[in-house]
Amino acid sequence: MTQPRIIDADGHVMELDDELRDYIGGAYAGLEWHRSYGFWPGLTMDGYLRSLRQPGGWVGAGTGPNAQHWLDFLDKNGIELTVLYPTQGLTHAAIRDHEWAITMARAYNDWLHDRFMRVSPRLVGVALLPIQDIDEAVKELRRSVEELGMVGAVLPSATPGGKLFSGPDFHPLWEEAQRLDVPVSPHGGMSFPDLGIDDTRNFMVAHTLEHPFAQFRQIVAMICEGVFELFPTLRFGVLECGAGWVPYLMDRLDEEYERKGQYSPNCKRKPSEYFREGNIYFAAEVEETLLPETARLVPEHTLLWASDYPHERDQRDFSEDIPHLMGREDMSDELKHKILFENPLRFYPRLRARLDATAVASTEAARAQA
Repeated sequence: MTQPRIIDADGHVMELDDELRDYIGGAYAGLEWHRSYGFWPGLTMDGYLRSLRQPGGWVGAGTGPNAQHWLDFLDKNGIELTVLYPTQGLTHAAIRDHEWAITMARAYNDWLHDRFMRVSPRLVGVALLPIQDIDEAVKELRRSVEELGMVGAVLPSATPGGKLFSGPDFHPLWEEAQRLDVPVSPHGGMSFPDLGIDDTRNFMVAHTLEHPFAQFRQIVAMICEGVFELFPTLRFGVLECGAGWVPYLMDRLDEEYERKGQYSPNCKRKPSEYFREGNIYFAAEVEETLLPETARLVPEHTLLWASDYPHERDQRDFSEDIPHLMGREDMSDELKHKILFENPLRFYPRLRARLDATAVASTEAARAQA
Protein backbone atom coordinates (compact mmCIF):
# COMPACT_ATOMS: atom_id res chain seq x y z
CA MET A 1 0.00 0.00 0.00
CA THR A 2 1.24 3.49 -0.79
CA GLN A 3 2.10 5.93 1.98
CA PRO A 4 -1.24 6.95 3.53
CA ARG A 5 -2.23 10.47 4.39
CA ILE A 6 -2.08 10.87 8.14
CA ILE A 7 -3.48 13.33 10.65
CA ASP A 8 -2.58 12.99 14.32
CA ALA A 9 -5.83 13.55 16.22
CA ASP A 10 -4.15 14.01 19.60
CA GLY A 11 -0.58 15.05 20.33
CA HIS A 12 0.70 17.11 23.24
CA VAL A 13 2.66 20.18 24.11
CA MET A 14 4.51 20.23 27.42
CA GLU A 15 3.96 23.73 28.69
CA LEU A 16 6.64 25.25 30.91
CA ASP A 17 5.92 27.86 33.56
CA ASP A 18 8.90 29.94 32.42
CA GLU A 19 7.23 30.40 29.02
CA LEU A 20 3.67 30.79 30.24
CA ARG A 21 4.71 33.60 32.59
CA ASP A 22 4.96 35.96 29.63
CA TYR A 23 1.28 35.41 28.77
CA ILE A 24 -0.27 35.85 32.21
CA GLY A 25 -2.27 39.06 32.23
CA GLY A 26 -4.96 40.80 34.18
CA ALA A 27 -4.39 41.44 37.86
CA TYR A 28 -1.45 39.01 37.85
CA ALA A 29 0.57 40.66 35.08
CA GLY A 30 2.91 42.76 37.21
CA LEU A 31 3.46 40.38 40.12
CA GLU A 32 6.86 38.98 41.01
CA TRP A 33 7.16 35.20 40.72
CA HIS A 34 9.15 32.83 42.92
CA ARG A 35 9.91 29.76 40.83
CA SER A 36 9.67 27.43 43.78
CA TYR A 37 5.91 27.62 43.24
CA GLY A 38 4.36 26.38 40.00
CA PHE A 39 1.31 27.83 38.29
CA TRP A 40 -0.59 24.52 38.00
CA PRO A 41 -1.79 22.11 40.68
CA GLY A 42 0.73 19.69 39.13
CA LEU A 43 0.42 16.25 37.58
CA THR A 44 2.44 14.82 40.47
CA MET A 45 0.00 15.93 43.16
CA ASP A 46 -1.35 12.36 43.09
CA GLY A 47 2.04 11.17 44.33
CA TYR A 48 3.40 9.49 41.19
CA LEU A 49 6.70 10.27 39.50
CA ARG A 50 6.18 11.38 35.89
CA SER A 51 9.17 13.60 35.26
CA LEU A 52 12.10 11.18 34.82
CA ARG A 53 12.90 8.99 31.80
CA GLN A 54 15.82 7.08 30.38
CA PRO A 55 18.51 9.47 29.03
CA GLY A 56 17.51 10.83 25.65
CA GLY A 57 13.85 10.04 26.14
CA TRP A 58 12.65 13.60 26.55
CA VAL A 59 12.51 15.84 23.50
CA GLY A 60 14.82 18.82 23.77
CA ALA A 61 16.50 17.31 26.83
CA GLY A 62 13.39 17.96 28.86
CA THR A 63 12.42 21.39 27.53
CA GLY A 64 10.47 20.30 24.46
CA PRO A 65 8.81 19.60 22.24
CA ASN A 66 8.82 23.11 20.86
CA ALA A 67 7.32 23.87 17.45
CA GLN A 68 10.40 22.77 15.51
CA HIS A 69 10.65 19.51 17.47
CA TRP A 70 7.05 18.80 16.56
CA LEU A 71 7.59 19.58 12.88
CA ASP A 72 10.61 17.27 12.83
CA PHE A 73 8.49 14.51 14.37
CA LEU A 74 5.74 15.00 11.78
CA ASP A 75 8.24 14.89 8.92
CA LYS A 76 9.96 11.78 10.24
CA ASN A 77 6.71 9.85 10.47
CA GLY A 78 4.93 11.17 7.36
CA ILE A 79 2.22 12.99 9.32
CA GLU A 80 0.62 16.05 7.72
CA LEU A 81 -0.45 17.84 10.87
CA THR A 82 -1.26 17.31 14.53
CA VAL A 83 -3.88 18.55 16.97
CA LEU A 84 -2.18 19.61 20.19
CA TYR A 85 -3.49 19.07 23.72
CA PRO A 86 -1.95 20.26 27.02
CA THR A 87 0.06 18.45 29.70
CA GLN A 88 0.03 20.46 32.93
CA GLY A 89 -3.26 21.90 31.71
CA LEU A 90 -4.84 18.50 32.36
CA THR A 91 -4.75 19.45 36.05
CA HIS A 92 -6.56 22.71 35.40
CA ALA A 93 -9.84 21.52 36.93
CA ALA A 94 -8.08 21.27 40.32
CA ILE A 95 -7.50 25.03 40.48
CA ARG A 96 -9.68 26.37 43.31
CA ASP A 97 -9.35 30.08 42.63
CA HIS A 98 -11.81 30.81 39.83
CA GLU A 99 -10.15 34.03 38.73
CA TRP A 100 -6.77 32.29 38.52
CA ALA A 101 -8.36 29.41 36.58
CA ILE A 102 -9.75 31.86 34.02
CA THR A 103 -6.41 33.66 33.77
CA MET A 104 -4.41 30.46 33.34
CA ALA A 105 -6.72 29.09 30.64
CA ARG A 106 -6.39 32.30 28.68
CA ALA A 107 -2.61 32.43 29.16
CA TYR A 108 -2.20 28.83 28.01
CA ASN A 109 -4.34 29.38 24.91
CA ASP A 110 -2.43 32.53 23.98
CA TRP A 111 0.90 30.73 24.50
CA LEU A 112 -0.21 27.75 22.40
CA HIS A 113 -1.34 30.00 19.58
CA ASP A 114 1.79 32.13 19.65
CA ARG A 115 4.43 29.42 20.13
CA PHE A 116 2.94 26.71 17.89
CA MET A 117 0.00 27.69 15.69
CA ARG A 118 1.64 30.85 14.38
CA VAL A 119 4.80 28.92 13.54
CA SER A 120 3.12 26.46 11.15
CA PRO A 121 -0.38 25.55 9.94
CA ARG A 122 0.61 21.92 10.65
CA LEU A 123 0.44 22.63 14.40
CA VAL A 124 -3.15 23.06 15.53
CA GLY A 125 -4.44 23.73 19.03
CA VAL A 126 -7.52 22.95 21.09
CA ALA A 127 -8.59 25.37 23.79
CA LEU A 128 -8.22 24.79 27.51
CA LEU A 129 -11.41 25.93 29.25
CA PRO A 130 -12.00 27.09 32.85
CA ILE A 131 -14.85 24.81 33.88
CA GLN A 132 -14.79 26.47 37.30
CA ASP A 133 -16.95 29.17 35.66
CA ILE A 134 -19.01 27.89 32.73
CA ASP A 135 -19.94 31.36 31.50
CA GLU A 136 -16.24 32.16 31.24
CA ALA A 137 -15.59 28.78 29.64
CA VAL A 138 -18.11 29.65 26.94
CA LYS A 139 -16.41 33.00 26.35
CA GLU A 140 -12.97 31.41 26.17
CA LEU A 141 -14.15 28.74 23.75
CA ARG A 142 -15.62 31.42 21.49
CA ARG A 143 -12.45 33.54 21.66
CA SER A 144 -10.14 30.60 21.05
CA VAL A 145 -12.07 29.39 18.02
CA GLU A 146 -13.04 32.69 16.39
CA GLU A 147 -9.93 34.74 17.19
CA LEU A 148 -7.14 32.17 17.63
CA GLY A 149 -8.32 29.60 15.08
CA MET A 150 -8.47 26.62 17.42
CA VAL A 151 -10.42 23.57 16.31
CA GLY A 152 -11.91 22.26 19.54
CA ALA A 153 -11.61 22.21 23.31
CA VAL A 154 -10.23 19.97 26.04
CA LEU A 155 -11.73 19.39 29.48
CA PRO A 156 -9.84 17.65 32.29
CA SER A 157 -12.00 14.58 32.96
CA ALA A 158 -10.54 13.99 36.43
CA THR A 159 -12.07 16.68 38.62
CA PRO A 160 -12.01 17.47 42.35
CA GLY A 161 -15.00 16.02 44.11
CA GLY A 162 -15.78 13.90 41.06
CA LYS A 163 -17.62 16.72 39.28
CA LEU A 164 -19.47 15.41 36.22
CA PHE A 165 -20.11 17.12 32.90
CA SER A 166 -23.70 15.86 32.73
CA GLY A 167 -25.40 18.56 34.78
CA PRO A 168 -27.42 21.48 33.44
CA ASP A 169 -24.66 23.92 34.43
CA PHE A 170 -22.64 22.58 31.46
CA HIS A 171 -25.47 23.05 28.96
CA PRO A 172 -24.35 26.53 27.80
CA LEU A 173 -20.94 25.07 26.93
CA TRP A 174 -22.42 22.24 24.84
CA GLU A 175 -24.72 24.74 23.13
CA GLU A 176 -21.78 26.97 22.20
CA ALA A 177 -19.70 24.02 20.97
CA GLN A 178 -22.62 23.03 18.73
CA ARG A 179 -22.96 26.57 17.41
CA LEU A 180 -19.24 26.85 16.65
CA ASP A 181 -19.20 23.32 15.19
CA VAL A 182 -16.21 22.23 17.27
CA PRO A 183 -15.72 19.06 19.34
CA VAL A 184 -14.98 18.81 23.02
CA SER A 185 -12.64 16.09 24.28
CA PRO A 186 -12.02 15.20 27.91
CA HIS A 187 -8.58 13.93 28.92
CA GLY A 188 -7.48 12.07 31.99
CA GLY A 189 -4.53 13.27 33.97
CA MET A 190 -4.15 12.83 37.69
CA SER A 191 -5.24 9.79 39.71
CA PHE A 192 -7.71 11.67 41.89
CA PRO A 193 -9.07 9.85 44.96
CA ASP A 194 -12.54 10.11 43.44
CA LEU A 195 -11.53 7.50 40.83
CA GLY A 196 -11.19 4.83 43.51
CA ILE A 197 -7.54 4.02 42.82
CA ASP A 198 -5.83 6.14 45.46
CA ASP A 199 -4.81 3.13 47.55
CA THR A 200 -2.45 1.71 44.95
CA ARG A 201 1.29 2.29 45.28
CA ASN A 202 2.04 0.98 41.80
CA PHE A 203 2.14 3.63 39.06
CA MET A 204 1.41 1.03 36.37
CA VAL A 205 -1.83 0.14 38.14
CA ALA A 206 -2.79 3.79 38.53
CA HIS A 207 -1.88 4.75 34.97
CA THR A 208 -3.75 1.77 33.52
CA LEU A 209 -6.94 2.89 35.19
CA GLU A 210 -6.79 6.68 35.57
CA HIS A 211 -7.63 7.58 31.98
CA PRO A 212 -10.43 5.02 31.38
CA PHE A 213 -12.07 5.46 34.79
CA ALA A 214 -12.14 9.25 34.48
CA GLN A 215 -13.53 9.09 30.95
CA PHE A 216 -16.09 6.33 31.58
CA ARG A 217 -17.63 8.29 34.44
CA GLN A 218 -18.14 11.29 32.20
CA ILE A 219 -19.49 9.58 29.08
CA VAL A 220 -21.88 7.28 31.02
CA ALA A 221 -23.27 10.21 33.00
CA MET A 222 -23.68 12.35 29.89
CA ILE A 223 -25.59 9.62 28.06
CA CYS A 224 -27.80 8.72 31.01
CA GLU A 225 -28.56 12.36 31.83
CA GLY A 226 -29.62 13.10 28.25
CA VAL A 227 -26.82 15.42 27.11
CA PHE A 228 -26.68 13.88 23.64
CA GLU A 229 -30.47 13.99 23.41
CA LEU A 230 -30.51 17.70 24.20
CA PHE A 231 -27.50 18.50 22.01
CA PRO A 232 -27.79 16.11 19.05
CA THR A 233 -24.97 17.60 16.97
CA LEU A 234 -22.43 17.88 19.78
CA ARG A 235 -19.26 15.97 18.88
CA PHE A 236 -17.54 14.48 21.89
CA GLY A 237 -14.18 12.72 21.87
CA VAL A 238 -13.24 9.98 24.34
CA LEU A 239 -9.48 9.96 23.84
CA GLU A 240 -6.48 8.15 25.30
CA CYS A 241 -8.22 5.04 26.59
CA GLY A 242 -8.58 2.95 23.44
CA ALA A 243 -11.78 1.76 21.80
CA GLY A 244 -12.07 -1.94 22.63
CA TRP A 245 -14.19 -1.14 25.69
CA VAL A 246 -16.94 0.44 23.60
CA PRO A 247 -18.86 -2.77 22.69
CA TYR A 248 -18.88 -3.87 26.32
CA LEU A 249 -20.13 -0.50 27.56
CA MET A 250 -22.84 -0.39 24.90
CA ASP A 251 -24.17 -3.75 26.06
CA ARG A 252 -23.82 -2.87 29.72
CA LEU A 253 -25.68 0.42 29.36
CA ASP A 254 -28.47 -1.13 27.30
CA GLU A 255 -28.97 -3.79 29.97
CA GLU A 256 -29.16 -1.14 32.68
CA TYR A 257 -31.53 0.96 30.58
CA GLU A 258 -33.84 -2.02 30.15
CA ARG A 259 -34.01 -2.66 33.89
CA LYS A 260 -33.50 0.82 35.43
CA GLY A 261 -34.26 3.28 32.66
CA GLN A 262 -36.85 5.02 34.83
CA TYR A 263 -33.98 6.64 36.73
CA SER A 264 -32.75 8.35 33.54
CA PRO A 265 -35.86 9.99 32.05
CA ASN A 266 -33.77 12.32 29.87
CA CYS A 267 -32.19 9.36 28.11
CA LYS A 268 -34.87 8.80 25.50
CA ARG A 269 -33.34 5.86 23.62
CA LYS A 270 -31.23 2.80 24.24
CA PRO A 271 -27.78 4.12 25.18
CA SER A 272 -26.11 2.16 22.41
CA GLU A 273 -28.02 4.26 19.88
CA TYR A 274 -26.09 7.35 20.98
CA PHE A 275 -22.84 5.52 20.23
CA ARG A 276 -24.19 4.40 16.84
CA GLU A 277 -25.41 7.88 15.97
CA GLY A 278 -21.84 8.88 15.20
CA ASN A 279 -21.20 11.97 17.31
CA ILE A 280 -19.10 10.24 19.98
CA TYR A 281 -15.55 9.57 18.78
CA PHE A 282 -12.83 7.28 20.12
CA ALA A 283 -9.05 7.24 19.77
CA ALA A 284 -8.00 3.66 19.03
CA GLU A 285 -4.65 2.07 19.83
CA VAL A 286 -2.82 0.44 16.93
CA GLU A 287 -2.51 -2.95 18.69
CA GLU A 288 -6.12 -3.32 19.86
CA THR A 289 -7.38 -6.80 18.99
CA LEU A 290 -11.02 -5.68 19.15
CA LEU A 291 -10.60 -2.74 16.80
CA PRO A 292 -12.26 -4.46 13.78
CA GLU A 293 -15.19 -5.55 15.96
CA THR A 294 -15.57 -2.05 17.37
CA ALA A 295 -15.62 -0.68 13.82
CA ARG A 296 -18.48 -3.06 13.07
CA LEU A 297 -20.60 -1.89 16.00
CA VAL A 298 -20.08 1.88 15.81
CA PRO A 299 -19.78 4.04 12.68
CA GLU A 300 -16.33 3.65 11.19
CA HIS A 301 -15.95 7.40 10.99
CA THR A 302 -15.88 7.67 14.81
CA LEU A 303 -12.47 5.96 15.16
CA LEU A 304 -9.36 8.12 15.30
CA TRP A 305 -5.62 7.59 15.45
CA ALA A 306 -3.60 9.62 17.93
CA SER A 307 0.11 9.64 18.59
CA ASP A 308 -0.18 10.92 22.18
CA TYR A 309 3.38 12.08 21.51
CA PRO A 310 5.49 12.74 23.53
CA HIS A 311 3.59 11.37 26.54
CA GLU A 312 3.45 7.64 25.87
CA ARG A 313 6.10 7.10 23.23
CA ASP A 314 9.81 7.71 23.47
CA GLN A 315 10.86 9.76 20.45
CA ARG A 316 13.27 6.95 19.50
CA ASP A 317 10.79 4.09 19.23
CA PHE A 318 7.53 5.68 18.09
CA SER A 319 8.12 5.01 14.39
CA GLU A 320 6.76 1.44 14.53
CA ASP A 321 3.22 2.49 15.44
CA ILE A 322 1.94 3.56 12.05
CA PRO A 323 3.60 0.67 10.13
CA HIS A 324 2.01 -1.74 12.62
CA LEU A 325 -1.45 -0.36 11.93
CA MET A 326 -0.88 -0.36 8.17
CA GLY A 327 0.33 -3.97 8.30
CA ARG A 328 -2.75 -5.37 10.05
CA GLU A 329 -4.51 -7.95 7.90
CA ASP A 330 -7.75 -7.98 9.91
CA MET A 331 -8.70 -4.48 8.75
CA SER A 332 -9.47 -3.12 5.31
CA ASP A 333 -7.29 -0.45 3.72
CA GLU A 334 -10.39 1.71 3.54
CA LEU A 335 -10.88 1.54 7.31
CA LYS A 336 -7.21 2.35 7.91
CA HIS A 337 -7.47 5.37 5.63
CA LYS A 338 -10.54 6.59 7.51
CA ILE A 339 -8.87 6.22 10.90
CA LEU A 340 -5.67 7.93 9.83
CA PHE A 341 -7.04 10.77 7.71
CA GLU A 342 -10.73 11.10 6.92
CA ASN A 343 -12.11 10.72 10.43
CA PRO A 344 -10.05 13.51 12.06
CA LEU A 345 -11.40 15.89 9.42
CA ARG A 346 -14.95 14.88 10.37
CA PHE A 347 -14.24 15.23 14.06
CA TYR A 348 -12.49 18.59 13.67
CA PRO A 349 -14.25 20.27 10.69
CA ARG A 350 -12.24 23.47 11.17
CA LEU A 351 -9.09 21.45 10.66
CA ARG A 352 -9.60 21.49 6.90
CA ALA A 353 -8.65 25.16 6.69
CA ARG A 354 -5.34 24.37 8.36
CA LEU A 355 -4.83 21.46 5.98
CA ASP A 356 -5.46 23.76 3.02
CA ALA A 357 -3.01 26.28 4.46
CA THR A 358 -0.44 23.50 4.79
CA ALA A 359 -0.88 22.60 1.12
CA VAL A 360 -0.42 26.23 0.09
CA ALA A 361 2.71 26.55 2.22
CA SER A 362 4.15 23.36 0.73
CA THR A 363 3.48 24.60 -2.83
CA GLU A 364 5.12 27.93 -2.12
CA ALA A 365 8.16 26.22 -0.57
CA ALA A 366 8.51 23.96 -3.63
CA ARG A 367 8.36 26.95 -5.96
CA ALA A 368 11.00 28.75 -3.91
CA GLN A 369 13.37 25.77 -4.26
CA ALA A 370 12.75 25.38 -8.02
